Amino acid sequence: RANAAGIDREPHDFDGFQAYAQYLRKIVATPANLDLIKQASQKGMRLMFDTVGGCMHQNMVPLLKTLQMPEIFDWHNSSEDPFFHGVGKTRKINPKTGLEGFFDLSCDVSLPEVSRTMGYEIFLKDKPVGYTALITDPDGDRLLIGQVEPAKAAEKLASLGIDYLKIDDEKIVSIYHPAFTFLLVMDFQMRQLQAAGLWKDHPRFIVTTTPSPRSWDEWAAKNNIKVINTPVGIKEIATVMKKAEGKIKSNPNQEVVVDDVWGNQINLGIQPRMVFGGEESGGMIMGPEELVKSKNERLAMAMRDKSAGEASVIATALASWLFLQGKPISQHLEDIFNEYDIKYRYYLRADITYYNESEPDPIKLKESKIAGEKLRDEIDSFCLGLIFALKDGLINLAQARDILHESMPDLDFSELQDIRFTGDATYFAFKNMFVQIRRSGTDAKLRGYANGDDKNKCEKFLDKMVHYSGELTPLYKKFISSEFLGEVYVRQEKLYKTYLYKDLM
Repeated sequence: RANAAGIDREPHDFDGFQAYAQYLRKIVATPANLDLIKQASQKGMRLMFDTVGGCMHQNMVPLLKTLQMPEIFDWHNSSEDPFFHGVGKTRKINPKTGLEGFFDLSCDVSLPEVSRTMGYEIFLKDKPVGYTALITDPDGDRLLIGQVEPAKAAEKLASLGIDYLKIDDEKIVSIYHPAFTFLLVMDFQMRQLQAAGLWKDHPRFIVTTTPSPRSWDEWAAKNNIKVINTPVGIKEIATVMKKAEGKIKSNPNQEVVVDDVWGNQINLGIQPRMVFGGEESGGMIMGPEELVKSKNERLAMAMRDKSAGEASVIATALASWLFLQGKPISQHLEDIFNEYDIKYRYYLRADITYYNESEPDPIKLKESKIAGEKLRDEIDSFCLGLIFALKDGLINLAQARDILHESMPDLDFSELQDIRFTGDATYFAFKNMFVQIRRSGTDAKLRGYANGDDKNKCEKFLDKMVHYSGELTPLYKKFISSEFLGEVYVRQEKLYKTYLYKDLM
């Protein structure tokens, strides 16, 4: 059984720690990784593990003991707290009323406005340069890392697009968005498999979602790793695994071919193995060398859900490896960028909530949420209309550029190369940049993502596009009728299901 806080360890329950530890030993808790951690521990390495008032402390402590990892963590926000120790909670000016009010910004520390509520400038004041932090979300499925660095590193971090907080005149703490954390982690996993002589035993692939950084795709291409792009959600990554598993079981000696969401057929080779499955929001899994087999002979390439437990073990091994070399995370990230000539270095995300979720008046809350959903759908349907108009030949790409320029005259759309449907969002592909606009299907929220080789350009395009009103300009109306626009969500659902159910056994 499981409860909201994690595994229920009453005597009549199964011992989930032993089973999970056995699983992790096949992937991330390998003898080589555990040895790195032990070596670093013996040389004095300490890390902070911030569980943000959620379930992870009571579960990670017995898991780490089961794995026989040394006690190297300084636990932070370890007691369970319904207020999550104030993480993401703040007072600020409500843009609609002009009055100060309470806002809950979530516990997603990858958002700079949330990381600034963590109090790290106080808690890390006495920690040495190089001190690394692992940060989960309360329910233990997402992870990112941070590190205390000298204040003089601020310029380098800014050049890499890394957010940081000032501790004092001597030190800062860098906060690595999952876009960077997971690039570091998957590269480390590859190097460890190569060192163990296992890398060439199987063809390799990664599965990731469309708003995730293209730097992952670039890295994969340079290492002969296939990439499958999916819509947002770990369930979408799990679905790809199910399709691959079904083909391996039915024809173990045949090449596995799986479609990505763009409609491309991706040949994964014979008996492929997943190096990494994850998304920009901080959830990830990795696959073992030997497929997991159930008592009923079902095959699995990896767990079906993201896990900060698994991610924290591989991140600790990576931190140990860097500690033993005396190498800061920022330097290693820059080395990876340079080694693989990564162009898509800058990653930005915007989360727009069209109402204050902490509004105490239930009537005002409901009204503002409904109004926010209307605004959300206007910009989303504006974008989807362009996709389907292109598909149907109502407009060509040059006309799409003209429509977008009329709508957002401050932006130059001359380098727009395509507008793609991701299964749940709109993807604007530019030369060396993408911008994706995605609505929440359950709340009055809109998310925007930008990734490319020019930070200022990414910032400008993301800000303008994610805040566009959705107004239909004269040129838009000339080519795309209201009747056509009224059908975009029906078409979206049909196309998504066609992709989803193909080859699903």
